[in-house]
Amino acid sequence: MKHFILPNNITGKSFWKGLIIPILLFLCLLLFIFIGIRNVFSASDKESRQILQDALLRTTVQCYAIEGMYPPNVEYLEEHYGLLFDRNRFIIHYEIFAGNIPPDITVIDLSE
Repeated sequence: MKHFILPNNITGKSFWKGLIIPILLFLCLLLFIFIGIRNVFSASDKESRQILQDALLRTTVQCYAIEGMYPPNVEYLEEHYGLLFDRNRFIIHYEIFAGNIPPDITVIDLSE
């Protein structure tokens, strides 16, 4: 009767030892992908606040150029100039002193 001898790389312990490094490399790759995606979303969130701030400044200047006065509030910009933003995510502090002086505009991102 012939006995079959399996090579060392197919036997139990050697087989699992050979899988440890590829599994660890795969887990490290998944970790790097997860961290990269999280960083992209974080940068996107910060940039969206800046984009809203720039849009507010542009629309207030546009209103001043067309009407000769700065808008009294943010709702005026929404109604007459089509400004859109997520009220659940952003708070806009809009403080106006006079119709001919630029308002103080601050955008606060609630998701941070």
